[in-house]
Amino acid sequence: MNANYAVIDACELVDLPRPAWYRAHATKSAKPTTTAAVKPRPAPPRALSDKERKAVLERLHDPDFVDRPPRQVFAALLDKGVYHCGWRTMYRILHDCGEVKERRVQRTHRKHAIPRLVARGPNQVWSWDITLLRGHRPREFFYLYVILDLFSRYVVGWMVAPCESDDLAEHFIAQTCERQGVVRSQLTLHADRGSVMRSQLVSELLTKLGVEQSHSRPRVSNDNPMSESQFKTLKYDGRFPGRFETLEAAREYCQGWFPWYNQEHHHINLALFTPNQVHFGHVEAVVAIRQSALNAAYQAHPERFVKGPPQARRPAAEVWINRPAEPTPAVTTAESDPADAR
Repeated sequence: MNANYAVIDACELVDLPRPAWYRAHATKSAKPTTTAAVKPRPAPPRALSDKERKAVLERLHDPDFVDRPPRQVFAALLDKGVYHCGWRTMYRILHDCGEVKERRVQRTHRKHAIPRLVARGPNQVWSWDITLLRGHRPREFFYLYVILDLFSRYVVGWMVAPCESDDLAEHFIAQTCERQGVVRSQLTLHADRGSVMRSQLVSELLTKLGVEQSHSRPRVSNDNPMSESQFKTLKYDGRFPGRFETLEAAREYCQGWFPWYNQEHHHINLALFTPNQVHFGHVEAVVAIRQSALNAAYQAHPERFVKGPPQARRPAAEVWINRPAEPTPAVTTAESDPADAR
């Protein structure tokens, strides 16, 4: 029987692909015991000589061409009536020297510092942003300006305007600071990098009021999370109409929604306190009422509280945007000299 047919029958019998059998039984060529001298490849007659290659490399290293790609060097030399070789040959010469890389001097982006803001009480850090409210007609929008207190999530100011303007933003921020009684060096105002947020009018106003200005990093969406979360709460509310017939209709809706948010909305990140309770210092009074109710429930049915007597939760003592880096503690050893610590 032909050997090939025998292999075919055997592979079909054991359900093995024939290529796998051939790969397993392939005979490897024996390596030569003696290493013969490899003859160098002869240079083509049209190849550049060593002297010409050196001249091309010197041209590419010339101060006028050292930061330019070979195509640009080739064209610039050709305009001067000089021809050494084609630009592809220039690339090959650079490759042989290990110099194929970006030769152009390129602008590097400035590294922006991470905004790290901490609030341990109301009116220490505010976050503000602008969102769009859809109008009744296509491509019609109204602009909602909102300033949010970072510590209490209290909306200290809002405004619905027909456009996005640095003049309106300046007036809006000035009124909000005056209404909240902000004094110099008390407040940090954080925002994203919108044109209005970085406008000269707003910057001059904040400098005049003694308010420190902070901005998110470019193309980083989570550097202003509180304002974005508050906008989601607004637009995902079941009462939100989606579109507004007029500017007055948008203002009328916000006049009812923001008082509800400040005074009745129990915020999950405030231990279910309302922004109003945290902003105006009613936390301890509310904690006493809640603790009294929990104590009564525990006394009536202690078996329902498997972890022991319940405790009324309080909001966090500090709220931050991008957790501040903890300082590295100083390491002292018994052998260290007290004079070194000074």
